[in-house]
Amino acid sequence: MSRTAEEIAQAHSACLDGANTINVVIATHNLGDDATNENYGHDMTHDEKKARVERSVGYLKYQKALTDWGSESFTVIDKAITDADAFTG
Repeated sequence: MSRTAEEIAQAHSACLDGANTINVVIATHNLGDDATNENYGHDMTHDEKKARVERSVGYLKYQKALTDWGSESFTVIDKAITDADAFTG
């Protein structure tokens, strides 16, 4: 697979968005009954939150396995993957 620098940048940005989704859903879950309408996923059940996190982490793992990333940083993405795996257990 050969992607352009622009395609790699767009994919990396999408991965960061996915990591953010994971972080926000887990943070909302951790708020419990204190979650409000302003918290993404406040109206989801625990199973729905897990499913949302599983979809996002699946995408991140797929993208991370690609070998043409160059010097893109995966620090935030790696942490989101670790946190998602712990959350979905």
